Amino acid sequence: MTASHRAPDQRSAADGAPLRLVLVPTPQPPLEDERIPLRLVLPGIAAPRPAHRPGPRPSTGRAAGRPDDDFGPTWSVRADLPDVREAGRRVITCALEALAGRRAIGQLRPMTSLRVFTALTEGRRPRWCAEGSAPLLVGRVHVCEPVDGVAEVSAVVRRGGRAHAVAARLEGIDGRWRCTALQIG
Repeated sequence: MTASHRAPDQRSAADGAPLRLVLVPTPQPPLEDERIPLRLVLPGIAAPRPAHRPGPRPSTGRAAGRPDDDFGPTWSVRADLPDVREAGRRVITCALEALAGRRAIGQLRPMTSLRVFTALTEGRRPRWCAEGSAPLLVGRVHVCEPVDGVAEVSAVVRRGGRAHAVAARLEGIDGRWRCTALQIG
């Protein structure tokens, strides 16, 4: 059967039949980058609590009864956060003072994630930090911001004529910096 003998409704794709676009709804929402706050995409809607952030919601001073109150902490962009250098210095200094026994370890809870706080309370203390009475001198704090709302800070701490490296990862949550990783060398 040649093309001239076909019925008009039996055209093939080779004959130039028009193609139709059929939209099929999917049962899942579109994938979004978890680091981009949804309030930038959808005004008035905050991002839900990330899956890897267990624990109680920090108090934020927001008005009660808002729809996003049920979702827990939200990511903050750099413009909504305080100075990262001062926050990094405060976290490093407070952590070392707590490990040296000069500060109550419970004071670190608002500044750290649950995982870091648990590691500080249950882990062993570095000998250079726990022993001696010489003051802890935190040097210049270096900052690297790989992603908006995330900062990696490092500093050299001197005590008793020796130098030690300390590094921390800070993430912006609910308008403040929270330490999610801490490495004391």
